[in-house]
Amino acid sequence: MPVILTSPDSWHVPVKILTFLASSFAWRPHSRTLSDGASEPPPQRVGDAVVVFFQAEQDDEDPDRRKRALRHALKHIKWLANKRGYRNIVLHSFGHLGSSKASSEFARAFQDEVAERLGSTYEVACTPFGWSCSWDLSVEGDTLAKVWKEI
Repeated sequence: MPVILTSPDSWHVPVKILTFLASSFAWRPHSRTLSDGASEPPPQRVGDAVVVFFQAEQDDEDPDRRKRALRHALKHIKWLANKRGYRNIVLHSFGHLGSSKASSEFARAFQDEVAERLGSTYEVACTPFGWSCSWDLSVEGDTLAKVWKEI
């Protein structure tokens, strides 16, 4: 029986995203989780939005993998937003979707680039990076309203 070896690319642990089509999403800063987190930002609420919880993985810090992860994340988020005609997107770095977290510096830069790239077409809000927040999330009922993706 032949032995089949997979390439190192197949060993890659991809960015993980959990998306919600939300009629409403509100957050309130609760406690600082990073020493370099900004001073306490105000609470915020966004309606009719794609809410994106993402975790960048350690492997994504490789420049080639970063480009791929960015491209696929943008494509997925835009696809979901266009399915419902939503113009609002909320990005939340959520380091509890996997076991191999990227550095906080990388995760912040990744979030900033996603926000910048989406910002030309959508209204983009980001939960405060370096803060744990309380949430109030009202999610639509159909199956597309809750999507888990590894990219």
